[in-house]
Amino acid sequence: MYLFDTNAVIYFLSGEEKAVALVKKILEENKTIYVPTIVRLELFSKSDLTLIEQNTISDFLSFTIEISLDKTIADIASAIRRNFKTKVADSIVAASAIYTNSFLVTRNVKDFKMKDVRVIKI
Repeated sequence: MYLFDTNAVIYFLSGEEKAVALVKKILEENKTIYVPTIVRLELFSKSDLTLIEQNTISDFLSFTIEISLDKTIADIASAIRRNFKTKVADSIVAASAIYTNSFLVTRNVKDFKMKDVRVIKI
């Protein structure tokens, strides 16, 4: 199972070779891709987002399982934030990866140095 950070989705959608290859491999192997709700928020928050970009994001998200912020993930995220001084969004992404026992796919490896987070850099 894989959980995508915002930048991983952006790199995939922009056609970055390593990100595209990883998504293709995941889908071919019929593996699960999780996306935390905070990532959805960040993807759709771009101030100059076009309708084509909105549709492209929606198409990608239709192949994923969204992970909502609940009290369990919030508790994990708060511990991560407290112990590692991470940003709120990064703590939620890390907590979601821990909660789902997934590999966290990101380009920002330095933001996820927690021992329980298994990171795949794209």
